[in-house]
Amino acid sequence: MNLSLDQKLGEAYTSTSQKARVLTEDWVLKEVYCPSCGGPVDNYDNNRPVADFYCKKCIEDFELKSKKGKIGKKVSAGAYSQMIKRISSPEKPNFFFMAYLKALSVNDFFVIPKHFFVSNIIEERKPLAVTARRAGWIGSNILFSKIPKAGQIYYVKNGKEVTKENVLEKWQKTVFLKKIKKADTKGWILDIMNCIDALNKTEFTLADIYTFENDLKLIHPENRNIKPKIRQQLQFLRDKGYLEFAGDGVYRLK
Repeated sequence: MNLSLDQKLGEAYTSTSQKARVLTEDWVLKEVYCPSCGGPVDNYDNNRPVADFYCKKCIEDFELKSKKGKIGKKVSAGAYSQMIKRISSPEKPNFFFMAYLKALSVNDFFVIPKHFFVSNIIEERKPLAVTARRAGWIGSNILFSKIPKAGQIYYVKNGKEVTKENVLEKWQKTVFLKKIKKADTKGWILDIMNCIDALNKTEFTLADIYTFENDLKLIHPENRNIKPKIRQQLQFLRDKGYLEFAGDGVYRLK
């Protein structure tokens, strides 16, 4: 994988944002494959509202968001109302994220599958001041801290390419989430996945997850049976092959 952006393509543009768009989209078309099937991705016509790229083989859509420098813990995602509408739509795309260096080389590139997008990962920003050109406009941010690690699938990390086999394997590991339509049900599963990530170990106990009981109460105040709900989600993740039950209350990430 060539991590350099083709600088010659930007010579015809004076706008910095246009240059960035042309260079980053060209790189995706040349270097990126579909994380679902491994086939090539193609681009839609400009200004298509649904997505930037698609896979002809498995009909997955992708939208690209890129920036110079590190992406950080959040990234701007446009108007809040439109973003909430999009992630609630059956036509929502998967998202590619790119961070490139000043020297115009890709430092990080990853995909977040659309089945990880739920409303609580979208942060509502403060309305623009009355003195602003778009006074009152409310933007949004995508919060990476609320997306489980399994939902952030890297092609390139810290300037190093990840193997294609690894990308395809990680994508398939969570496709079971596609079938979960109820937002509350999916929210619980993603919350437990985040709790597992927070432990930062591949093997953990039921007691370890119980330490998040108070945090989960704050997220789900309507539920008065947090521990049984935790056990239910762990069993679900075990049944879907995300976890392995080792006995005596011990679980392992697979």
